[in-house]
Amino acid sequence: MAGRPFQQHDLTTITGEPVRIIKPGMLNRDTGPDFSGALIKVGNILWAGNVELHLQTSGWRKHRHHKDPNYNNVVLHVVFEQDTPPEKLPSIPCIELQDRIPKFLLHRYARLMRDQAFVPCAGLARQASPLIWQGWKERMLAERWEAKAGVFREWLEQTRYNWEEVCYRAVAQGLGMPVNATPFLQLANITPHLLLAKHKPHLFQLEALLFGQAGLLAGDMPDAYSRKLAQEYAFQRHKYKLQPMAGHLWKFLRMRPGSFPTLRIATLAALVHHTHHLFSRLLEAGTPEEMTQLFTVQVSPYWQQHYRFGKSMDKPGGIGAVTIRNLLVNTVCPLLHLYAQHNQVPHLHMRALRLIETLEAEDNATTRGWEEIGVGCNNAIDSQALLQLKRYYCDQKRCLDCAVGAHLLGKA
Repeated sequence: MAGRPFQQHDLTTITGEPVRIIKPGMLNRDTGPDFSGALIKVGNILWAGNVELHLQTSGWRKHRHHKDPNYNNVVLHVVFEQDTPPEKLPSIPCIELQDRIPKFLLHRYARLMRDQAFVPCAGLARQASPLIWQGWKERMLAERWEAKAGVFREWLEQTRYNWEEVCYRAVAQGLGMPVNATPFLQLANITPHLLLAKHKPHLFQLEALLFGQAGLLAGDMPDAYSRKLAQEYAFQRHKYKLQPMAGHLWKFLRMRPGSFPTLRIATLAALVHHTHHLFSRLLEAGTPEEMTQLFTVQVSPYWQQHYRFGKSMDKPGGIGAVTIRNLLVNTVCPLLHLYAQHNQVPHLHMRALRLIETLEAEDNATTRGWEEIGVGCNNAIDSQALLQLKRYYCDQKRCLDCAVGAHLLGKA
Protein backbone atom coordinates (compact mmCIF):
# COMPACT_ATOMS: atom_id res chain seq x y z
CA MET A 1 0.00 0.00 0.00
CA ALA A 2 2.70 2.49 1.06
CA GLY A 3 4.50 2.31 -2.26
CA ARG A 4 1.54 1.00 -4.29
CA PRO A 5 3.51 -1.63 -6.30
CA PHE A 6 0.44 -2.51 -8.36
CA GLN A 7 -1.19 -1.33 -11.54
CA GLN A 8 -2.88 1.87 -10.48
CA HIS A 9 -4.84 2.82 -13.56
CA ASP A 10 -8.63 2.40 -13.49
CA LEU A 11 -8.78 1.33 -9.87
CA THR A 12 -12.30 0.44 -8.72
CA THR A 13 -13.93 -0.94 -5.63
CA ILE A 14 -15.35 -4.47 -5.79
CA THR A 15 -18.73 -2.82 -6.37
CA GLY A 16 -17.41 -0.88 -9.38
CA GLU A 17 -16.86 2.63 -7.99
CA PRO A 18 -13.72 4.43 -9.25
CA VAL A 19 -10.96 4.86 -6.66
CA ARG A 20 -7.99 7.24 -6.61
CA ILE A 21 -5.36 6.97 -3.86
CA ILE A 22 -4.20 10.54 -3.28
CA LYS A 23 -2.24 9.91 -0.11
CA PRO A 24 -1.62 6.35 1.11
CA GLY A 25 -0.97 7.35 4.74
CA MET A 26 1.71 6.25 7.18
CA LEU A 27 2.32 2.78 8.59
CA ASN A 28 0.77 2.41 12.03
CA ARG A 29 3.02 0.44 14.37
CA ASP A 30 0.55 0.52 17.26
CA THR A 31 -2.85 -1.11 17.64
CA GLY A 32 -5.48 -0.22 15.08
CA PRO A 33 -5.63 0.00 11.28
CA ASP A 34 -2.50 -0.64 9.22
CA PHE A 35 -2.19 2.88 7.80
CA SER A 36 -3.32 6.22 9.19
CA GLY A 37 -3.77 9.65 7.62
CA ALA A 38 -4.77 8.42 4.16
CA LEU A 39 -6.62 10.51 1.58
CA ILE A 40 -8.81 8.50 -0.80
CA LYS A 41 -11.28 9.58 -3.46
CA VAL A 42 -14.11 7.08 -4.06
CA GLY A 43 -16.42 8.18 -6.82
CA ASN A 44 -16.94 11.90 -6.26
CA ILE A 45 -16.38 11.74 -2.50
CA LEU A 46 -13.04 12.55 -0.84
CA TRP A 47 -12.34 10.49 2.28
CA ALA A 48 -9.70 11.13 4.94
CA GLY A 49 -8.97 8.38 7.44
CA ASN A 50 -7.35 4.99 7.90
CA VAL A 51 -6.66 2.03 5.63
CA GLU A 52 -6.75 -1.65 6.60
CA LEU A 53 -5.01 -4.42 4.65
CA HIS A 54 -5.86 -8.14 4.55
CA LEU A 55 -5.02 -11.00 2.27
CA GLN A 56 -8.74 -11.81 2.08
CA THR A 57 -11.93 -9.87 2.76
CA SER A 58 -12.87 -12.43 5.41
CA GLY A 59 -9.99 -11.13 7.50
CA TRP A 60 -12.13 -8.20 8.61
CA ARG A 61 -14.45 -10.42 10.65
CA LYS A 62 -11.81 -13.01 11.56
CA HIS A 63 -9.85 -10.26 13.30
CA ARG A 64 -13.07 -8.90 14.84
CA HIS A 65 -12.55 -5.42 13.44
CA HIS A 66 -16.33 -5.02 13.17
CA LYS A 67 -16.49 -4.94 16.98
CA ASP A 68 -13.43 -2.75 17.54
CA PRO A 69 -14.04 1.06 17.67
CA ASN A 70 -10.42 1.64 16.60
CA TYR A 71 -11.56 0.66 13.09
CA ASN A 72 -14.54 3.03 12.87
CA ASN A 73 -12.52 5.52 10.83
CA VAL A 74 -11.32 3.08 8.16
CA VAL A 75 -12.10 4.59 4.74
CA LEU A 76 -10.61 1.85 2.54
CA HIS A 77 -10.22 -1.91 2.87
CA VAL A 78 -7.45 -3.27 0.62
CA VAL A 79 -7.36 -7.03 0.02
CA PHE A 80 -5.57 -9.41 -2.26
CA GLU A 81 -8.61 -11.65 -2.72
CA GLN A 82 -12.34 -11.26 -2.24
CA ASP A 83 -13.57 -14.45 -0.55
CA THR A 84 -16.74 -13.08 1.06
CA PRO A 85 -20.20 -12.70 -0.46
CA PRO A 86 -20.93 -9.02 -1.16
CA GLU A 87 -23.87 -8.96 1.27
CA LYS A 88 -21.57 -9.95 4.15
CA LEU A 89 -18.92 -7.31 3.46
CA PRO A 90 -18.55 -4.30 5.80
CA SER A 91 -19.97 -1.05 4.44
CA ILE A 92 -16.47 0.25 3.62
CA PRO A 93 -15.05 0.78 0.12
CA CYS A 94 -12.89 -2.24 -0.74
CA ILE A 95 -10.43 -2.85 -3.56
CA GLU A 96 -9.14 -6.26 -4.65
CA LEU A 97 -5.59 -6.48 -6.00
CA GLN A 98 -4.97 -10.09 -7.02
CA ASP A 99 -5.18 -9.22 -10.72
CA ARG A 100 -2.80 -6.30 -10.26
CA ILE A 101 0.06 -7.76 -8.17
CA PRO A 102 2.35 -10.60 -9.28
CA LYS A 103 2.12 -13.38 -6.69
CA PHE A 104 5.89 -13.67 -6.30
CA LEU A 105 5.99 -9.98 -5.35
CA LEU A 106 3.21 -10.44 -2.79
CA HIS A 107 4.99 -13.36 -1.12
CA ARG A 108 8.32 -11.54 -1.12
CA TYR A 109 6.74 -8.44 0.41
CA ALA A 110 5.01 -10.55 3.07
CA ARG A 111 8.36 -12.07 4.04
CA LEU A 112 9.90 -8.62 4.39
CA MET A 113 7.02 -7.44 6.58
CA ARG A 114 7.43 -10.45 8.89
CA ASP A 115 11.20 -10.14 9.12
CA GLN A 116 12.39 -9.00 12.56
CA ALA A 117 16.00 -8.38 11.53
CA PHE A 118 17.86 -5.05 11.85
CA VAL A 119 16.11 -3.93 8.66
CA PRO A 120 13.58 -5.94 6.62
CA CYS A 121 16.00 -6.47 3.72
CA ALA A 122 18.98 -7.38 5.92
CA GLY A 123 19.65 -10.59 4.00
CA LEU A 124 19.24 -8.95 0.60
CA ALA A 125 20.73 -5.47 0.98
CA ARG A 126 24.05 -6.41 -0.63
CA GLN A 127 22.25 -7.46 -3.80
CA ALA A 128 21.33 -3.88 -4.67
CA SER A 129 23.89 -2.26 -6.96
CA PRO A 130 26.18 0.52 -5.68
CA LEU A 131 24.50 2.87 -8.17
CA ILE A 132 21.08 2.32 -6.59
CA TRP A 133 22.50 2.76 -3.11
CA GLN A 134 24.33 5.94 -4.07
CA GLY A 135 21.26 7.55 -5.60
CA TRP A 136 19.05 6.62 -2.66
CA LYS A 137 21.59 7.85 -0.10
CA GLU A 138 21.62 11.22 -1.84
CA ARG A 139 17.82 11.29 -1.62
CA MET A 140 17.93 10.38 2.09
CA LEU A 141 20.47 13.12 2.84
CA ALA A 142 18.28 15.66 1.06
CA GLU A 143 15.24 14.53 3.07
CA ARG A 144 17.18 14.75 6.33
CA TRP A 145 18.47 18.25 5.60
CA GLU A 146 15.03 19.42 4.53
CA ALA A 147 13.48 18.06 7.72
CA LYS A 148 16.03 19.93 9.84
CA ALA A 149 15.61 23.04 7.69
CA GLY A 150 11.88 22.93 8.38
CA VAL A 151 12.55 23.22 12.10
CA PHE A 152 15.07 26.01 11.57
CA ARG A 153 12.54 27.91 9.43
CA GLU A 154 10.12 27.93 12.35
CA TRP A 155 12.85 29.34 14.59
CA LEU A 156 13.61 32.01 12.01
CA GLU A 157 10.02 33.18 12.10
CA GLN A 158 9.98 33.09 15.90
CA THR A 159 13.16 35.21 16.09
CA ARG A 160 12.22 37.61 13.27
CA TYR A 161 14.93 36.16 11.04
CA ASN A 162 17.79 36.48 13.50
CA TRP A 163 20.23 33.94 12.05
CA GLU A 164 22.64 34.25 14.99
CA GLU A 165 19.85 33.34 17.41
CA VAL A 166 18.82 30.38 15.26
CA CYS A 167 22.43 29.23 15.05
CA TYR A 168 22.72 29.47 18.85
CA ARG A 169 19.59 27.34 19.32
CA ALA A 170 20.78 24.80 16.78
CA VAL A 171 24.23 24.51 18.36
CA ALA A 172 22.70 24.16 21.83
CA GLN A 173 20.42 21.41 20.60
CA GLY A 174 23.34 19.75 18.85
CA LEU A 175 25.41 19.73 22.03
CA GLY A 176 22.63 17.80 23.73
CA MET A 177 22.26 15.10 21.12
CA PRO A 178 21.06 12.49 21.37
CA VAL A 179 19.43 12.19 24.80
CA ASN A 180 19.59 15.81 26.04
CA ALA A 181 18.68 17.60 22.81
CA THR A 182 15.22 18.58 24.07
CA PRO A 183 16.29 20.07 27.43
CA PHE A 184 19.16 21.89 25.68
CA LEU A 185 16.71 23.45 23.25
CA GLN A 186 14.48 24.46 26.16
CA LEU A 187 17.49 26.03 27.86
CA ALA A 188 18.34 28.00 24.71
CA ASN A 189 14.74 29.20 24.40
CA ILE A 190 14.54 30.54 27.95
CA THR A 191 18.09 31.92 27.85
CA PRO A 192 18.30 33.60 24.43
CA HIS A 193 21.51 34.57 22.74
CA LEU A 194 20.60 38.26 22.98
CA LEU A 195 20.65 37.96 26.77
CA LEU A 196 23.93 36.05 26.87
CA ALA A 197 25.55 38.54 24.49
CA LYS A 198 25.32 41.19 27.21
CA HIS A 199 27.65 39.04 29.33
CA LYS A 200 29.90 37.70 26.56
CA PRO A 201 33.15 39.07 28.08
CA HIS A 202 32.54 37.28 31.40
CA LEU A 203 32.62 33.48 31.20
CA PHE A 204 31.71 33.12 34.88
CA GLN A 205 28.50 35.13 34.38
CA LEU A 206 27.62 33.09 31.28
CA GLU A 207 28.04 29.87 33.25
CA ALA A 208 25.92 31.25 36.09
CA LEU A 209 23.12 32.17 33.69
CA LEU A 210 23.14 28.89 31.81
CA PHE A 211 23.53 26.55 34.78
CA GLY A 212 21.00 28.56 36.76
CA GLN A 213 18.45 28.55 33.94
CA ALA A 214 19.09 24.83 33.54
CA GLY A 215 17.85 24.33 37.10
CA LEU A 216 21.20 22.91 38.20
CA LEU A 217 22.09 25.53 40.83
CA ALA A 218 19.24 24.72 43.21
CA GLY A 219 19.67 23.32 46.72
CA ASP A 220 22.94 22.82 48.58
CA MET A 221 25.89 23.17 46.20
CA PRO A 222 28.91 20.93 46.89
CA ASP A 223 31.87 23.33 46.55
CA ALA A 224 32.91 26.98 46.62
CA TYR A 225 32.76 27.44 42.84
CA SER A 226 29.22 26.13 42.49
CA ARG A 227 28.07 28.21 45.46
CA LYS A 228 29.51 31.35 43.82
CA LEU A 229 27.69 30.46 40.61
CA ALA A 230 24.44 30.09 42.55
CA GLN A 231 24.94 33.52 44.14
CA GLU A 232 25.66 35.12 40.78
CA TYR A 233 22.61 33.46 39.22
CA ALA A 234 20.37 34.67 42.06
CA PHE A 235 21.46 38.22 41.22
CA GLN A 236 20.95 37.79 37.45
CA ARG A 237 17.64 36.02 37.93
CA HIS A 238 16.27 38.94 39.95
CA LYS A 239 17.72 41.46 37.48
CA TYR A 240 16.18 39.87 34.38
CA LYS A 241 13.16 38.27 36.09
CA LEU A 242 14.21 34.83 34.87
CA GLN A 243 12.43 31.53 35.43
CA PRO A 244 14.62 28.39 35.40
CA MET A 245 13.63 25.04 33.95
CA ALA A 246 13.28 21.89 36.04
CA GLY A 247 16.67 20.34 36.79
CA HIS A 248 15.29 16.78 36.67
CA LEU A 249 14.85 17.04 32.89
CA TRP A 250 18.56 16.46 32.35
CA LYS A 251 19.68 12.87 31.74
CA PHE A 252 22.97 11.58 33.15
CA LEU A 253 22.48 7.81 33.20
CA ARG A 254 24.41 5.43 30.95
CA MET A 255 26.67 8.00 29.34
CA ARG A 256 30.33 8.85 29.53
CA PRO A 257 31.35 11.78 31.74
CA GLY A 258 32.46 13.73 28.65
CA SER A 259 28.87 13.65 27.39
CA PHE A 260 27.33 14.77 30.67
CA PRO A 261 25.00 17.75 30.20
CA THR A 262 27.00 19.71 32.81
CA LEU A 263 30.13 19.58 30.65
CA ARG A 264 28.11 20.37 27.54
CA ILE A 265 26.51 23.42 29.22
CA ALA A 266 29.99 24.60 30.19
CA THR A 267 30.98 24.13 26.53
CA LEU A 268 28.01 26.22 25.38
CA ALA A 269 29.06 29.00 27.76
CA ALA A 270 32.61 28.84 26.39
CA LEU A 271 31.36 29.00 22.80
CA VAL A 272 29.34 32.13 23.53
CA HIS A 273 32.31 33.63 25.37
CA HIS A 274 35.00 32.89 22.76
CA THR A 275 33.09 33.32 19.48
CA HIS A 276 31.71 36.53 18.02
CA HIS A 277 28.95 36.38 15.39
CA LEU A 278 29.35 32.61 15.06
CA PHE A 279 26.94 32.18 12.17
CA SER A 280 28.51 34.98 10.15
CA ARG A 281 31.91 33.40 10.64
CA LEU A 282 30.57 30.01 9.58
CA LEU A 283 29.34 31.62 6.36
CA GLU A 284 32.80 33.07 5.78
CA ALA A 285 34.73 29.89 6.63
CA GLY A 286 36.07 28.38 3.44
CA THR A 287 37.39 25.03 4.67
CA PRO A 288 36.35 22.30 7.14
CA GLU A 289 39.44 23.16 9.16
CA GLU A 290 38.30 26.76 9.57
CA MET A 291 34.87 25.64 10.68
CA THR A 292 36.34 23.15 13.12
CA GLN A 293 38.53 25.88 14.59
CA LEU A 294 35.46 28.00 15.34
CA PHE A 295 34.19 25.29 17.70
CA THR A 296 37.57 24.55 19.25
CA VAL A 297 37.17 26.47 22.50
CA GLN A 298 38.44 25.92 26.01
CA VAL A 299 36.04 25.54 28.93
CA SER A 300 36.72 27.29 32.23
CA PRO A 301 39.41 25.83 34.53
CA TYR A 302 36.78 24.33 36.84
CA TRP A 303 35.23 22.30 34.01
CA GLN A 304 38.61 21.16 32.80
CA GLN A 305 38.80 19.23 36.06
CA HIS A 306 35.16 18.35 36.80
CA TYR A 307 32.31 16.59 34.99
CA ARG A 308 29.63 17.44 37.57
CA PHE A 309 29.54 19.91 40.42
CA GLY A 310 31.85 18.49 43.08
CA LYS A 311 32.87 15.50 40.90
CA SER A 312 36.44 15.72 39.64
CA MET A 313 38.03 13.80 36.77
CA ASP A 314 41.56 13.00 35.68
CA LYS A 315 41.16 13.67 31.95
CA PRO A 316 40.88 17.37 31.00
CA GLY A 317 37.32 18.27 29.99
CA GLY A 318 36.16 20.26 27.01
CA ILE A 319 34.74 19.87 23.55
CA GLY A 320 36.27 16.97 21.65
CA ALA A 321 36.82 16.20 17.99
CA VAL A 322 33.84 13.83 17.80
CA THR A 323 31.49 16.42 19.31
CA ILE A 324 32.71 19.06 16.86
CA ARG A 325 32.26 16.62 13.96
CA ASN A 326 28.70 15.90 15.08
CA LEU A 327 27.93 19.62 15.30
CA LEU A 328 29.22 20.17 11.77
CA VAL A 329 27.22 17.22 10.44
CA ASN A 330 23.94 17.69 12.30
CA THR A 331 23.83 21.46 12.76
CA VAL A 332 26.12 23.45 10.50
CA CYS A 333 25.46 21.62 7.21
CA PRO A 334 21.64 21.76 7.43
CA LEU A 335 21.85 25.40 8.55
CA LEU A 336 24.00 26.32 5.54
CA HIS A 337 21.57 24.39 3.35
CA LEU A 338 18.66 26.50 4.65
CA TYR A 339 20.56 29.77 4.32
CA ALA A 340 21.48 28.88 0.73
CA GLN A 341 17.82 28.17 -0.04
CA HIS A 342 16.48 31.25 1.70
CA ASN A 343 18.94 33.67 0.14
CA GLN A 344 19.39 31.88 -3.19
CA VAL A 345 23.14 31.38 -2.88
CA PRO A 346 23.74 27.89 -4.33
CA HIS A 347 27.49 28.00 -3.74
CA LEU A 348 26.79 27.72 0.01
CA HIS A 349 24.78 24.56 -0.61
CA MET A 350 27.74 23.12 -2.49
CA ARG A 351 30.02 24.14 0.36
CA ALA A 352 27.79 22.23 2.79
CA LEU A 353 27.95 19.17 0.53
CA ARG A 354 31.74 19.39 0.27
CA LEU A 355 31.96 19.78 4.04
CA ILE A 356 29.88 16.73 4.91
CA GLU A 357 31.67 14.68 2.26
CA THR A 358 35.00 15.30 3.99
CA LEU A 359 33.76 14.40 7.47
CA GLU A 360 34.07 10.92 8.93
CA ALA A 361 30.97 8.77 9.25
CA GLU A 362 29.22 8.78 12.60
CA ASP A 363 29.77 5.73 14.77
CA ASN A 364 26.61 4.57 16.53
CA ALA A 365 24.40 1.51 16.89
CA THR A 366 22.57 2.27 13.64
CA THR A 367 25.64 2.74 11.46
CA ARG A 368 27.23 -0.36 12.99
CA GLY A 369 24.06 -2.30 12.23
CA TRP A 370 24.23 -1.28 8.57
CA GLU A 371 27.88 -2.29 8.37
CA GLU A 372 27.06 -5.73 9.81
CA ILE A 373 24.71 -6.42 6.88
CA GLY A 374 27.23 -5.20 4.32
CA VAL A 375 26.16 -1.58 3.83
CA GLY A 376 29.18 0.50 4.79
CA CYS A 377 29.59 4.15 5.73
CA ASN A 378 32.44 5.86 3.91
CA ASN A 379 31.72 9.37 5.16
CA ALA A 380 29.15 11.47 6.97
CA ILE A 381 26.92 11.59 3.89
CA ASP A 382 26.49 7.82 4.19
CA SER A 383 25.91 7.83 7.93
CA GLN A 384 23.33 10.64 7.78
CA ALA A 385 21.54 8.97 4.87
CA LEU A 386 21.44 5.58 6.59
CA LEU A 387 20.17 7.10 9.84
CA GLN A 388 17.33 8.69 7.87
CA LEU A 389 16.61 5.49 5.98
CA LYS A 390 16.51 3.32 9.11
CA ARG A 391 14.25 5.59 11.13
CA TYR A 392 11.78 6.77 8.53
CA TYR A 393 11.66 3.84 6.12
CA CYS A 394 13.02 0.57 7.52
CA ASP A 395 11.55 0.92 11.01
CA GLN A 396 8.18 1.80 9.48
CA LYS A 397 8.41 -1.07 6.97
CA ARG A 398 8.18 1.38 4.06
CA CYS A 399 10.06 -0.96 1.75
CA LEU A 400 7.86 -0.04 -1.18
CA ASP A 401 8.71 3.65 -0.79
CA CYS A 402 12.45 2.85 -0.78
CA ALA A 403 14.37 2.63 -4.06
CA VAL A 404 16.49 -0.19 -2.65
CA GLY A 405 13.48 -2.07 -1.29
CA ALA A 406 11.50 -1.66 -4.50
CA HIS A 407 14.48 -2.92 -6.52
CA LEU A 408 14.95 -5.96 -4.30
CA LEU A 409 11.24 -6.76 -4.37
CA GLY A 410 11.14 -6.56 -8.15
CA LYS A 411 14.06 -8.91 -8.75
CA ALA A 412 12.92 -12.19 -10.25
